[in-house]
Amino acid sequence: MTDDVAVLGAGMHPWGKWGRGFVEYGAVAARAALADAGLEWRDIGSIVGADTVRGGYPGYVAGATFAKALGWQGARVASVYAACASGAQAINTARAQILSGLADVVLVVGADAAPKGFFRPAGGDRPDDPDWLRFRVLGATNPTYFGLYARRRMAVHGDTPEDFAQVKVKSAALGALNPYARYRKAVTAEEVAASAVVADPLRLLDICATSDGGAALVLAGMEFARRHGAANPVRIRSVSTVTPRYPNTVLDLPDIATDSAAAVQPAAETFRESIARAAYEEAGIGPEDLSLAEVYDLSTALELQWYEDLGLCGQGEAAKLLREGTTALGGRIPVNVSGGLASFGEAVPAQAIAQVCELTWQLRGDAGNRQVDGARVGIAANQGLFGHGSAVVAMR
Repeated sequence: MTDDVAVLGAGMHPWGKWGRGFVEYGAVAARAALADAGLEWRDIGSIVGADTVRGGYPGYVAGATFAKALGWQGARVASVYAACASGAQAINTARAQILSGLADVVLVVGADAAPKGFFRPAGGDRPDDPDWLRFRVLGATNPTYFGLYARRRMAVHGDTPEDFAQVKVKSAALGALNPYARYRKAVTAEEVAASAVVADPLRLLDICATSDGGAALVLAGMEFARRHGAANPVRIRSVSTVTPRYPNTVLDLPDIATDSAAAVQPAAETFRESIARAAYEEAGIGPEDLSLAEVYDLSTALELQWYEDLGLCGQGEAAKLLREGTTALGGRIPVNVSGGLASFGEAVPAQAIAQVCELTWQLRGDAGNRQVDGARVGIAANQGLFGHGSAVVAMR
């Protein structure tokens, strides 16, 4: 168990395709988080930026880049890159600074200006890089993996394309209520089924887009929060940043083969299951304590997989949970009440931070038409390329 840190402010820049630089999106989100916290930029002792590798040189020094955009004021600075887990790693870095006494209050910022179409590796020849190899050797774009995950669920658990479509229907209905979402339109299962096939069995509406967007949080020690007048703030209780175990028997991005289990017994749990377990253990809770979950839904099939990996149900029971309405707003454990990546798209360094923004608003009771009644504990679960685990437990 570790001490909690308080979430004093949360802010976002709307997701979309805006045609501007990521620094602008991050600065807008940062100012919104500061205003939400009732603090000025000059009050911040440290800033942690989640990097984007597509923004040129400024992207690799995102912490200092955001500090410059807000106006140099001498704050401590750090930059973090962990692919889609960058935001959670940035939150963890901020938390470590607070708990170690290096800073009383820290601003965490992530933003991206993503390319059109699917993500691809950065330029250059890197034959020892599995991400580069899977594009050059196999032509395996991200949707290829999403299709493989979906096929595995169909073969092992009996999921159907109709189940996947219902995930999109649920998420789109919630995204339509979120002013920060890129796609704010409800869809029907028939519309999902009529959309173009991208990676069989997944269709266009089963797969998340790439987007521009930004998100920010103001985190502080509990004593600072009390002095600031926040008697009962949302608290970060745990952050999981675990890596996989050998042998990994489930195909996972960006690897193009699983590890051999011929000589070594596989772990009792998968990588994503271990991400959740570590978060629960540090927080001193279990899945039965959750009020809601925000998960990394690169595809509709992957959202179903997270239900099982988070322990919301047994293996192979995710589609049943969905059909029963358990993960819908008003159900026992609503999932992706923000609308998820299905409604936002990927703005890679921002998305794990955006998940915690949603948890913050829900736990405060400030989520409007998306509000989960009586929300007290939430988890944000994510996964970064090259084995970066990512989960955050927040509670009030």
